[in-house]
Amino acid sequence: MADPAGAGLLRALREPAAMAGFEPALWNLVLPRARNAGLVGRLGVRAEAAGIAAALPERVRDMLVAAEAVAATHDRMIRFEVGRIRRALDGTGIGFTLLKGAAYVLGGLKAARGRLVSDVDILVARERIDEVERRLIEHGWRQEKTSAYDQRYYRDWMHELPPLRHRGRMTVVDVHHNILPLTGRLRIDAAKLLAAARPVEGLDGVTILAPADLVLHNVVHLFQDGDVNHGLRDLADLDDLLRHFGPEPGFWSALAARTAELGLGRPVNYALRHAAALLGTPIDPALRAAVGRTAAPPPIDRLMQALLGRALARSGQPAPDLPTRLAREALYLRSHWLRMPPVMLAGHLARKGAMQFLPERQGV
Repeated sequence: MADPAGAGLLRALREPAAMAGFEPALWNLVLPRARNAGLVGRLGVRAEAAGIAAALPERVRDMLVAAEAVAATHDRMIRFEVGRIRRALDGTGIGFTLLKGAAYVLGGLKAARGRLVSDVDILVARERIDEVERRLIEHGWRQEKTSAYDQRYYRDWMHELPPLRHRGRMTVVDVHHNILPLTGRLRIDAAKLLAAARPVEGLDGVTILAPADLVLHNVVHLFQDGDVNHGLRDLADLDDLLRHFGPEPGFWSALAARTAELGLGRPVNYALRHAAALLGTPIDPALRAAVGRTAAPPPIDRLMQALLGRALARSGQPAPDLPTRLAREALYLRSHWLRMPPVMLAGHLARKGAMQFLPERQGV
């Protein structure tokens, strides 16, 4: 089934100058899809970079500018929240590494421009995570997921604490001790990520991941997570990261080495292929060849390419057709299969299914 809204959004991201020729009817399809996918602000940034913002219809231009203004407000909120986290940890000697959107903002990266950020994700050493949690709670954050099962799910199985929401500002901090679940099939030594992290200028004790690790965290978040409805936004983040760091001497070889060291060849292979196919992302040929050798057996690889291609190209589609719904469901189940051993997974999914009949007590 044709998807003109998705095709138009992909073209706008891949060839920003083409937006100058979009007819009003196409904009009526593209803008709602971009809004659902969290990409309106990024369209504005790309239109400006292409020098065609003034050529856009006035109402379209106003919507893109408004989205960029909202994203700038999010940037200020993130900077403020990072300061409050530093204050909460003052005197402990505990530093923290920013992840995802907060890292892009404080790192001054291109991927932050026009991007909405819903919470602050931080990575800390696992042996200090209890102290971090205690200090944050003392400074106004509180647990939202309080059931015994939720607490066990996060603390014993996952790579992060249950989300903490500030009781006054209602902002959320996700405190991680790793970037992949403890029970998952892929596992990473988070100490290596923390050791290579780079300081944020002017903020003692605050770091962001090294460039290769920023890319790899984006990859595992997108290709190991079950929610692909906003996957195109994450793929656009990857596109921006690779275009930002790609010209730096040694970046591609460092990314290849880190991918091999952490055993992430297969998800990186998926990521690079889809970034290149959907967004025209420039990829180093040697890296593509290296991760290509880690591809799944051909039948599985072809199936994954089909599922991911459909789900990503239709990100933000409010009423997906049956093939898209099936692709999303298959990827959701795959993410859980990668996250948990079979017996644990069976119990978890059975509990989630039962909780649908008890919405007032619904947990993870």
